[in-house]
Amino acid sequence: MAHSLTQGAVEALFKGCQINNLVLQMLDIRNVGNASNPPRFRIKMSDGQHFFSSFLLATQLNNLVEENLLVPNCVCKLKKITTNTLSDGRFVVVIVDMEILQSAEETGGKIGNPVPYTTDGAMSSPQKMSSTTFGPASTEKPGPSYTNNSGSGKGLTGKSPMKTSPMKASPMKASSMIPIAALNPYQSKWTIRARVTNKANIRNWSNSRGEGKLFSFEVVDESGEIKITAFNKEVDKFFSLVEQGKVYYISKAILKVANKQYTTLKHDYEMTLHAHSSIIPCDDSEGIPTVQCDFVPIEELENRDKDDIVDVIGVCKSAEDVSRITTKTGREVSKRALNLIDKTGKEVAVTLWGEEAEKFDGSGQPVVAVKGARLSDFGGRSLSALFSSTVMVNPDIPEAFRLRAWYDHGGYAVDSQSLTETRSVNSGSRMNWKTLNSIKNDNMGHGEKAEYFSCVATVVYMRKENCLYRACPSSDCNKKVVDQHNGTYRCEKCNREYPNFKYRLLLSANLADFWDNQWVTCFQETAEVLLGHSSEELGRLRETDEAAFDEVFHKANFTTHIFKNRVKLETYNDESRVKVTVMEILPVDHREYSRRLLSSIQKLAH
Repeated sequence: MAHSLTQGAVEALFKGCQINNLVLQMLDIRNVGNASNPPRFRIKMSDGQHFFSSFLLATQLNNLVEENLLVPNCVCKLKKITTNTLSDGRFVVVIVDMEILQSAEETGGKIGNPVPYTTDGAMSSPQKMSSTTFGPASTEKPGPSYTNNSGSGKGLTGKSPMKTSPMKASPMKASSMIPIAALNPYQSKWTIRARVTNKANIRNWSNSRGEGKLFSFEVVDESGEIKITAFNKEVDKFFSLVEQGKVYYISKAILKVANKQYTTLKHDYEMTLHAHSSIIPCDDSEGIPTVQCDFVPIEELENRDKDDIVDVIGVCKSAEDVSRITTKTGREVSKRALNLIDKTGKEVAVTLWGEEAEKFDGSGQPVVAVKGARLSDFGGRSLSALFSSTVMVNPDIPEAFRLRAWYDHGGYAVDSQSLTETRSVNSGSRMNWKTLNSIKNDNMGHGEKAEYFSCVATVVYMRKENCLYRACPSSDCNKKVVDQHNGTYRCEKCNREYPNFKYRLLLSANLADFWDNQWVTCFQETAEVLLGHSSEELGRLRETDEAAFDEVFHKANFTTHIFKNRVKLETYNDESRVKVTVMEILPVDHREYSRRLLSSIQKLAH
């Protein structure tokens, strides 16, 4: 379907007219970020009559460039924009949200014969003008692009971007107001109207240059976010004034290049308050979002780089109890791991720290959103909340409502797969479910890294003859010892002789499911779980009561469990074979298992 451009849109923007869902053709794009991370892109857009080169793409839309969707000659719908006049008189349009309506291939080239728009620089006062004045943008009715004013995320500001609400008792001039996305150090006079989304506590610092205190907070408007930091006297002046969730007019701060080591925001710059900085409460919060998130689907985390900072949202299927650990610096800190799942059917472990870990309540399987979590490759893929992260439980945003409805209406039974292959959070809930025939059919373990999977299987045979061995009694050594036949036992690794030894288990077992069977290896801990006895008990039975020893294996045969396994192709004596090691054995949760089977049946039925 061909989409007609919004005729006269470029001229209308210069005249301050309100336009909804204008449709333009992209002619050119340039990176103007000076090697910044993330990059900033300037775009030339055409309405078929005129073109204008000062469209600025908000950083949350950079994925359109990275995925080669936003390319010259494609047709775009600008669903949300803000306009600004810089201190040097330049007029810019910040694109906050957009949709690619037609690819460059479908368009087939430049539409019309557009010429540069020229103006004497005089800006007429903003006036309301119906979008029908400029010609049809598409077959849709013109109207506000966004109607939700309750939450976060791109475009969740609730009002048409070109509409400027009257500032109630505003001490600021409308002409000096600019969007956060347009801030840069080369502007002399500016004011932003923004909401505080995250406020940190006061921290003391000390180094070779002296000592002092600081606090920081983050603010958001409909175009983007930025971090603001206050030091020493400014801490005393502003800390009690700034409240999380409130809206303020902020001006006269120093703008500098953002230190990405200490912020998770995407803005190229950050602010520092000084003696002449101004923060004034604003009673008018209309059009200002509560938070801005760019959620990454959980399945896409596999394609992101280690240490990337991402926003994620999911249903908390399970959560560990809070625990205390000691850091390398000797400080004790609380931690709690959550297991999140989203509509992609993938799960990921998220670790909360400190106060967030202590106060978190996972009852009722809430929707959890984490803004600014760090991606790790620990156990495959996992996330960790940072000092600067924002954790939201059951946030009042559309994404949370959609996830809640999906999970309650069948998402709980999805045959999910976890990106995190560490120990389970709760009852082995993080599982990469496969059947035993997948080891051969999928050539598992043939890559550079080991692969992990979980299965429900039954023990059909165990080799009990050589499952126990005498090991070094040292706590950090499990090597086999040699009986010296003089009451001592020698460990070649430790190069010592001991008067005693300890029993260790190394059990080979054959597992079977309804597809196939497979030999696996169970080391000490998993073998003890499978047999229901400790290695010392088994060693004593083997020496004193062989019938009782045999009975232990007889009882363990033909029992069914959940096995979490590691698969890797190993080479020994020039012979390569796939080795499967059991990492954990868990009881079968028949309710959850039945749900998973029903989900699989439903998929096959369709």
